[in-house]
Amino acid sequence: MTTDTDSVRTEPASPSKGITTPLLLVLGLLSAVAPFATDLYLPAFPQMTTELATSATTVQLTLTAFLLGVTAGQLVFGPLSDRFGRVPPLVAGAALCVLASAVAVFAPNVAVLVAARLFQGLGGAAGMVIGRAVISDLSTGKAAARAFSLMMIVGGVAPVVAPLLGGLLTAPIGWRGLLAIVLGLSVAMLVAVLAVVRETLLRSRRDALRAERVASGSPLRALRSRTILGYTAVFAFGFAVMMAYISASPFVYQNMLGLDTAVYGLLFGLNALALVVVSALSSKLTATRSVESVLTLGIALVTASTIAFALLVFSGAPAFWLTVPLFTAVGSLGLVFGNATALALSAVPQIAGSASAVLGALQFGLAALVSPLVGLGGETTAAPLAIVMVAAAAIAVVALAVTRLAERSARTHSATAQ
Repeated sequence: MTTDTDSVRTEPASPSKGITTPLLLVLGLLSAVAPFATDLYLPAFPQMTTELATSATTVQLTLTAFLLGVTAGQLVFGPLSDRFGRVPPLVAGAALCVLASAVAVFAPNVAVLVAARLFQGLGGAAGMVIGRAVISDLSTGKAAARAFSLMMIVGGVAPVVAPLLGGLLTAPIGWRGLLAIVLGLSVAMLVAVLAVVRETLLRSRRDALRAERVASGSPLRALRSRTILGYTAVFAFGFAVMMAYISASPFVYQNMLGLDTAVYGLLFGLNALALVVVSALSSKLTATRSVESVLTLGIALVTASTIAFALLVFSGAPAFWLTVPLFTAVGSLGLVFGNATALALSAVPQIAGSASAVLGALQFGLAALVSPLVGLGGETTAAPLAIVMVAAAAIAVVALAVTRLAERSARTHSATAQ
């Protein structure tokens, strides 16, 4: 009898030969669309408020609608990819993203823009959820953890480049020009999928899944596993920490620190670069250490950073010092995302698409929730951001602790039974 994570612990260190460099680059591109579409136009929020003759809260809805679309899209495209294979739903989602991106560029008013962003998120979600499933199809354990971390490096270029471009290009090309860049990225995503991605979910496995559905009524019972639920929560609440920071960053850097859009983009990009570098470090660490131990280190660092940020905020420290724990919090998430994803999906490889959908839906559902919460105190305080970040990190710690205890209990029970 084996536990849910035995495959993670016993997987050989060598990477899967099925994940080629071109495929990994394309999967990174698929994972980059959502953060690029999220971050690129943030510096243009004040301009959008003026040009669309609306409020800052309404402009914020364009971000919330996109996140809701990504959440719903993963719940749609993940199970579809388990049923019909990875490629057909992936192509359909990429095509929808292209169409919605074009509508967003030419939106005549904020209502149309909000709707377009909703469908843009819906289509863009296909690449994220199915990209993770493709890796799960081709590798498990440490190889999967390294592949997810390396995919994050490729996808992590988006949050590095996006705010820099947004800050530099808001004035010369405006918010419509920034959304046109997102349209171009969506077209590139569709072309790359058609050119590189091949079916990775064998028909025999799809047939077995259908047979299980007939026999048991639902193969999704495996999603009740404490392992996948626990590590999914760790991933999602870790992402909530980052999304809280992303949503509040324009106000923290521009309003509280008094920086212009270009400098804001540089600082935002520096934090994203830390995430990329630490993700690369994570892929190296898992070659000699267990995936669980690297994940634990990451969560510990994130929690310590959010607590430090909260202490600075509520002690009234100079605003500049807030940039330090934000940098370490975002960077430390590079030890969390890839490893938590590998541990969650390795628990249910037979329905990786559905498992990826649950992970991604919770991820962006929480992101949509925390996005407006960090602005409740207005544009001149970071108190709501500090509260949300500490709360999300604390829940991630509890989820990790409960999951590890459940795994130890399962191993003890298995040893006793034998």
